[in-house]
Amino acid sequence: MRTAIITRTTAETDISVKIDLDGSGNYDNRTGVGFLDHMLDQVARHALIDMTVRCKGDLHIDDHHSVEDVGIALGQALSRALGDKRGIRRYGACLLPMDDALVRCALDLSGRPYLVWNVTMPTQRIGDFDTELVREFFQALSTHGGITLHVDMLHGLNSHHIAEAAFKALARALREAVEADPRKGDAVPSTKGAL
Repeated sequence: MRTAIITRTTAETDISVKIDLDGSGNYDNRTGVGFLDHMLDQVARHALIDMTVRCKGDLHIDDHHSVEDVGIALGQALSRALGDKRGIRRYGACLLPMDDALVRCALDLSGRPYLVWNVTMPTQRIGDFDTELVREFFQALSTHGGITLHVDMLHGLNSHHIAEAAFKALARALREAVEADPRKGDAVPSTKGAL
């Protein structure tokens, strides 16, 4: 069973994340940050990962801690659910168009976190959501999931479309990377023998 439950409680947030990598894309995400919920729903749906996220955060300050800490907890859940990563494809990539936006995401579930972020948002806000927090989420996910993650905006005019394309591209790349490789059986996808 490639599942994980992570709970993370700090003075700023109280979070639980439950995922099933072999799900069908079911989701129930309630973080108190509407735009983040919408993006997490996209990740679950397009990665075919069942996901339930709950977050109670210090939203009276702003959304920063909630968004970043959900990224941390989701990264930890992915890492735990993958275990020693036997039999997975390991790499994933997606070139995703969404209206005016075109975003490329490529990732390696290597255990070596690294984020390359070439995304520029034309506005500072999407509704009430601070667009700087999109990168914060991806950084936290990469760091705590042990993911080498490259995200490049090739074109985009609308901040909502750019952000959503980034999350959907992440989802599609994750779907590919976590899938079983039918040619490798239960082998670890590395010449080192471990990831």
